Amino acid sequence: MSRTTPLFGVGLDSSTRAAEDTLRLAVQADRQGLDLFSVSDHPYIAGRLDAYAFVSVALGATSTISGFANVTNLPARPAPMLARNVGSLSELTGGRVVLGMGAGGLWDEIAKLGVPRLDPGAAVRAFEEAIVLVRALSGGGAPVTFEGEFYQVTDLEPGPAAAPPVWTGSNGPRSLAVTGRQADGWIPGHAADWLSKRYRESRPIIDEAAVAVGREPGDIATVYNLPGAITDAPLAATRSEDGRWVGGSVDQWVEELTGAVLEHGAAGFTLFTTGGGHADGVTLGRWAQEIAPAVREAVLKASD
Repeated sequence: MSRTTPLFGVGLDSSTRAAEDTLRLAVQADRQGLDLFSVSDHPYIAGRLDAYAFVSVALGATSTISGFANVTNLPARPAPMLARNVGSLSELTGGRVVLGMGAGGLWDEIAKLGVPRLDPGAAVRAFEEAIVLVRALSGGGAPVTFEGEFYQVTDLEPGPAAAPPVWTGSNGPRSLAVTGRQADGWIPGHAADWLSKRYRESRPIIDEAAVAVGREPGDIATVYNLPGAITDAPLAATRSEDGRWVGGSVDQWVEELTGAVLEHGAAGFTLFTTGGGHADGVTLGRWAQEIAPAVREAVLKASD
């Protein structure tokens, strides 16, 4: 899709108790024309599905939609193996995978997996190394020798598949700068949107870091995790007192998201329901069959 055509996705429940319903919703999202589905990656929680196991099964049950871990818990998934994982998924699905990447935040939980605990600065350095190494181990070419602070490989042959797009969930200044230097997309943390203070303060850090290494800031897409209710009747206010989007009718969603694309450069939206929940079949249908097509059409008309 062109950069002026926004992506539409849905965030799915990764709990093991909802596995059957979650897979059914991924298939519905594919059938109804969404661009992507995502699941969270919390391998230290026993009641959650392994994100990459679910993405693999769901991509096998679908035909056009892309899938990704939103975002990959990098400390638990070493970069060389992650490169093999996403490369295999890309080969098996015709490229229908996005690599969501995070430096890791819940270190008390992550450490339970037996991985070395990193301080915030080291975690960000490892995060950048991992993106560089995954790319180096993709797309064929000569064997790779990499001597990094956190990762070392010797004469390792890259996989044939091109590296998938890398979207980060960066929050702090150092990881935002990594996004500017290395990533293809950014998912603002804490469900921040285009009108939020977090976005206004964070995006310039990405852009400045991109320019510093000769990149175009516009090449780094912003794709929002966006919670909100889809209501039958219009709401008197579609944002809370603190300015957070709460949802509204289909028409209110269409107006808001069209403006986000045309006026603020939004590249895509992943729907979550209000309160951090996950869509049911009816909500997903309205998102996929009413809101997404209307926004795409409005953006296309404005771009003519």
